[in-house]
Amino acid sequence: MPEPEKQMELLQGTLDLLILKAVSLGPLHGYGVLLRIQQISGQTLVIQQGSLYPALYRLEHQGVIASEWGESDNNRKAKFYSLTVAGKLRLSEETEKWNRMSVLMGTILLAQPEEA
Repeated sequence: MPEPEKQMELLQGTLDLLILKAVSLGPLHGYGVLLRIQQISGQTLVIQQGSLYPALYRLEHQGVIASEWGESDNNRKAKFYSLTVAGKLRLSEETEKWNRMSVLMGTILLAQPEEA
C-alpha cells in the first residue's frame, strides 16, 4: 500500500463513475467495489465506506446498477451489484465526458504566459 502522502482523495463527482467502472468488470458486493477501485488505482485512491454505500443505493435507485443477494467469499450474505443496460450507457457517456474534460484541463494547465 502506498505511503499516506501518495494516496489521493477522490475528486468530487467521480465516485459514481468509478463505481460504474468497477461493477462493469464483473458483479461485486459493496466492499468488493471499494477493493476493486483501490486495486485498479494501484492502491492510490482512498474510498470511504461512508461515501460508498449511499452512492451504491443512489445508483441502484437510478436504475444504472442492479443488486442480487448472494454469498460473499467468507460465506456471508451480501448484495452483489451489476451494471444494467442503462448503466452501460451512462458509463459510456460519463467516460466520454471525463476524457474530454481531462484533455481540456491538460491543455489549460500547459498554457504559458504570453510574452510581450
